[in-house]
Amino acid sequence: MEYRNAQIAEIYDLANPWSEDLDFYLSLAEARPGNILDLGCGTGTLCVAFAQRGHRVTGVDPAAAMLAVARSKAHAEQIEWVESSAQTYRSQRRFDLIVMTGHAFQILLSDADALAALETMRNHLKPDGRVAFETRNPRHGWAEEWAARPPLQRTLRDQQFTERLEIKSQEGEFVSFRTFYHFPHQTLTTSSTLRFPSREHVESLTACSGLVVSQVFGDWDAGPFDAASSREIIFMAQVAE
Repeated sequence: MEYRNAQIAEIYDLANPWSEDLDFYLSLAEARPGNILDLGCGTGTLCVAFAQRGHRVTGVDPAAAMLAVARSKAHAEQIEWVESSAQTYRSQRRFDLIVMTGHAFQILLSDADALAALETMRNHLKPDGRVAFETRNPRHGWAEEWAARPPLQRTLRDQQFTERLEIKSQEGEFVSFRTFYHFPHQTLTTSSTLRFPSREHVESLTACSGLVVSQVFGDWDAGPFDAASSREIIFMAQVAE
């Protein structure tokens, strides 16, 4: 809910610049122009990159403030922006490539929500299209790593602030935390819970949606997934035959 706040959306955009995961997703698009759907597009950084390459892009996000930031970017006018959750998005369009990036899959906290998002992908995918999304490997000690992270110093529109993360709880697949943004005259706070499902569970849900996992990578160089050492679980899927 906090990402409906305009200032939080700006901070999100600042804290998530172009990175190697976006290089990976950008590389999945064919050279010829195609139809691409970004579910949970956030502030639209990847959507804009796809559009710059001539693709017809739809960016979907439930937070209007995030879409407002996206619409302010160069080339944003070439993109269809839709305020919707991944679970409830509906369109007559069918897509060559559907992506869900930024670990957005992990905010789907129930099997019902995850399956609904996967069914959205299945129902909007062309017969020969591809789906790509990722989740963090639960075998990695994410809560411990984040708890040890020192505060970060950032600057937003000439205002310096400190970003600090505090782990609230860790129970089974779920990690809850708060993030504090300390400005000179105010503190903004977001509360988050993420789910860390296993590879096997995600593959089972994917199969239930009518998709089939075709490849699983463990890093953004498309290296093989290793359950003991990989930080990421990156899924490629397509329509089940």
